[in-house]
Amino acid sequence: MLEFGADIQHFWWTVVAIVLGLSHTSCANWWYLGMPSALDETALPAASSFDEFCRHHLSPTIKHTNRDICSLSRPTLETIGRGAQMGIEECQRQFRMSRWNCSTQPEDIKVFGGVLSINSREKAFVHAISSAGVAYSITRACSRGELNECGCDSAIRSKGTRGRWQWGGCSEDVAYGARFSRDFVDVGEDMGSAQGLMNLHNNEAGRRALRNNLELACKCHGVSGSCSLQVCWRRLKDFSAVGEELMQRYDGATQVQASLGRGRAKLKPVMRQVKRPGKKDLVYIDDSPDYCQKNETLGVYGTSGRACNATSYGLDGCRLLCCGRGYVTILREVDEKCNCKFVWCCEVKCETCRVKKVEHFCK
Repeated sequence: MLEFGADIQHFWWTVVAIVLGLSHTSCANWWYLGMPSALDETALPAASSFDEFCRHHLSPTIKHTNRDICSLSRPTLETIGRGAQMGIEECQRQFRMSRWNCSTQPEDIKVFGGVLSINSREKAFVHAISSAGVAYSITRACSRGELNECGCDSAIRSKGTRGRWQWGGCSEDVAYGARFSRDFVDVGEDMGSAQGLMNLHNNEAGRRALRNNLELACKCHGVSGSCSLQVCWRRLKDFSAVGEELMQRYDGATQVQASLGRGRAKLKPVMRQVKRPGKKDLVYIDDSPDYCQKNETLGVYGTSGRACNATSYGLDGCRLLCCGRGYVTILREVDEKCNCKFVWCCEVKCETCRVKKVEHFCK
């Protein structure tokens, strides 16, 4: 009976994905810019310019509401692409040991396949980390002088420091990056639908996580290292810090539903006793599908063949990752570096040792 129930659930999620995905089969999301093939001009050897390449390769592939994506400059498009790639890679890092490991579909211009046609907490994370990725990439490109439209954050120099240091250097203008992300990522979302409200909420949560992960960097000036003058500027932490914060938000995500209030739709928790989510929290509408079994329609690979940890009781443990199917253990001999020594000057020399390695894989 359990197997029959799982098959029924698998079937219905397939039906849901087909129905919800019908309107999205011909055009990709802007996430496609983060795929290696998106900005690869060798895809069109005959293209004499990037503008021609964009109009023949990107514009027909990526439908970004009514906005012509090729109206953006090449440096801006490349920066958006890096942001999308950062979001994808951080998603895969955070979910690497989960049943759904944020796998992409190289052959599918929708990038994540049909799995994001379901308004699940996984979709919530993808929207948040992608929105943050674009904001991060734009902010960093501005501070490096790679974009003509922006630069450093000069407004921050008006903030007092109580004489502890002086503002200097190039503080990163995260406000500009967040505005750009909002204008680019949020465009086209339907504020009158539950899905649109969910996407907009999670996009903003991603940008707020980015703003939470700024740090002060300082440099000392003075005779003989006395640090009589300290010059400081504000910069973004590594993007992995944003991923860590959003993963915590994912674990505590709130299931919501749309309700009409004063003439417009808004989101409220499904459970009455649950507190209304804040702007930094992630929200989702649908329960997650079954990631244990392969589902080609959803773009879910399943967990069969995945490496697992036989001694762990966490998400990476064979007990959870293998969905109760059990696992196989394989003993392999591999070559690894060993007996490494530092050789003056500036070189590390290692020997190669043959070692036995025990690995476990889900059935």
